[in-house]
Amino acid sequence: MKQIVLSLCFLTLISCQMNTKNSSDNKEKFNDPGIGSFEKSDEAFNTIVSENATIEILAEGYTWSEGPVWVKEHNMLLFSDVPENTIYKWTAEKGAEVYLTPSGYTGEGDYSREPGSNGLTLTKDGKLVLCQHGDRKVALMDAPLDTPEAKFITLSDNYEGKKLNSPNDVAVRSNGDLFFTDPPYGLPKQADDPTKEIPFNGVYKIANGTTTLIVDSLTRPNGIAFLKGEKTLLVANSDSNKAAWYAFDLDDQDKVTNARIFYDATSNSKAGEKGLPDGFRVDRNGNIFATGPGGIWIFNNEGKVLGKIKIKEATSNCALADDDKTLYITADMYLLRVKLRE
Repeated sequence: MKQIVLSLCFLTLISCQMNTKNSSDNKEKFNDPGIGSFEKSDEAFNTIVSENATIEILAEGYTWSEGPVWVKEHNMLLFSDVPENTIYKWTAEKGAEVYLTPSGYTGEGDYSREPGSNGLTLTKDGKLVLCQHGDRKVALMDAPLDTPEAKFITLSDNYEGKKLNSPNDVAVRSNGDLFFTDPPYGLPKQADDPTKEIPFNGVYKIANGTTTLIVDSLTRPNGIAFLKGEKTLLVANSDSNKAAWYAFDLDDQDKVTNARIFYDATSNSKAGEKGLPDGFRVDRNGNIFATGPGGIWIFNNEGKVLGKIKIKEATSNCALADDDKTLYITADMYLLRVKLRE
C-alpha cells in the first residue's frame, strides 16, 4: 500500500519551522588559497574546522565528480565521474587512478549525458553499493573491494513494477537498511524522458529485498542521510526554485510523522552562487557537512549555520575520514581535501 506523504504545499505552510537566515552577521573569513576560503558564522565553527585548515586540490580533470566514500580498510577514497561512467580511486601513495568502468551503464552505445554511477556507500559488511544512473538501479558490486569488477547484483530497479528513474544517492542505516533518492538526472531527457515510468521523483527504502516509498513530494531529491540518532531522514532538494534541505521524522514502521524544511537556501541559489543542495555527510557529533550554493554548508543538528567552506566551483558531495578529521570534497572537475583538525 502506497504510503501517504506530505506535499510540498503543506511543507510550505509549516515553514515557520524553517531557518532562512543567511547568517550574514558576525561572519569571519580566513584562508583564501584560490580554490576557496572559510567563513565562520558561529564560534562552534572553531571546534570543527581549525584556523590552520587549507583546501587542497588532490586531483582534477573530471567531467563531473560525485559520490565520494572513504574506505578505511584500504585507506582509499572512491568517487564517481558520472558522465564518464567511471569510478576512480584516490590513495596517498598513488593519487587518483581508474578503479571501475563501466560503473553505472552496462549497455551498448551512448545512453545519456550522465550514465555512470553517482552516490556510493558501503554496506555493514563492507561491500560497495552504487547508484547507477544508466542501468536505473541501486546495485552491489559483486567483487572484493581490492579486486573490483563490473559485476553487479541488483538491490532495487523498480517500484511497484515500474522502472526507477536514475538512483542518485544512498545512505545505509545501522541496521543495514538502505535509503536512496531517485531524481531523473540520468535519463536521456531527464524529467521529459519518454521512458520515465514513475510520475514522481521519490525517496525509497530497501529492506529484505523490498523497495518501499518513503516520500514522493520533493521535486528533485538528491543527497540523503540520517541525522544523529537515526530518527530523522534528511534529504537535499537540488531544485533552484526550491533549493532546500528537508527533514522527515520516521516512526518505527518508517512512516513519515513530521515533514519540515530544515534549511532553505533558495535565496542563495537565486543570487547566483554556484551549486545546489546535493550530497552531504553527518559527523559523530551530529554536525552536517552539506554541499549547496557556494560550497560546503556546515550545520549543527538543529539546522543552524555554523560556517561554510566556500568553493569557487559547484560542489556535488563530500565524505568524512580519519575520525571526522578529514573532509574530501567532489567539486565539478576537482577532488579536494580539507584537513579539518590535526
